[in-house]
Amino acid sequence: MTDSPIFQTFKPENPVIARYVNYYYLDYIPDNRVREFECFPHYNHCISLYKSHTMTGWVTINHHPDAPPLQVFSPLRDHVLRVKQSGAVHRIVIVFHPLGIKQFYRDRDFSEYFSDYSFFSQDELEPLFGTWETGPLSSILDAYLLQRYQEFRAPLVSSILESIMDRPEEFSMVSLSSILGISRRHISRVFKACLGVPPKKFHEIVLFRKILDQKLYKKPAEKFSALAYDAGLSDQAHMIKVFRKLTGHSPKSFVSKGTYLGQEDTFWHLLQ
Repeated sequence: MTDSPIFQTFKPENPVIARYVNYYYLDYIPDNRVREFECFPHYNHCISLYKSHTMTGWVTINHHPDAPPLQVFSPLRDHVLRVKQSGAVHRIVIVFHPLGIKQFYRDRDFSEYFSDYSFFSQDELEPLFGTWETGPLSSILDAYLLQRYQEFRAPLVSSILESIMDRPEEFSMVSLSSILGISRRHISRVFKACLGVPPKKFHEIVLFRKILDQKLYKKPAEKFSALAYDAGLSDQAHMIKVFRKLTGHSPKSFVSKGTYLGQEDTFWHLLQ
């Protein structure tokens, strides 16, 4: 048992799991009363495992010592998500790459939030909530996921993802349609059915995340105008429009109000 708050990000150790899981994190606040925060559009999908909690609405998490574990799925986000946590917090989160969760689970629609599905059994959850060491946690999570691993292939969606993720500054639906020999309407329909948003929206989120990654972790001294140019946006005004649309803030305001937790891309606005 530990009485100190913990927020730690850590990576999968198994190379198969690492292809589909971006990272894990442990969020533990034994003396929490109320914490509210906003997290922002992202192309990752998450499973949040809470030790003894209930949920009301989207998304208020309430701690109850006698409550069973709560398992919440969060899809790709195209909007701001405000979370309120009441009482002690003990959660473990799995952050998947796009299509990653489909390598382990397939019998649900992963384009919507839900909390009525058991990703892990009670027997599996007990050892996860019994340690605060990230090494053992990574090994346990890797083992659980590896037991469920069954390769999922979606060649068309994977091609679209590769085109957007690898070269977001060059992406164009017109050129992609020409390369694949498929109509833009069909590309958009297939992609949205799989990931919940059309390629254009996904591309917008990727650009937002690319600029944020550069500003926070790689080129903090770089001006936003230069980051916008590197990302392939037409000008700084275009970038400001993207940030306001996705976060409600200008780039400068968004970054100044955020808190960087862990060693990955967990950058939230802590409200209280």
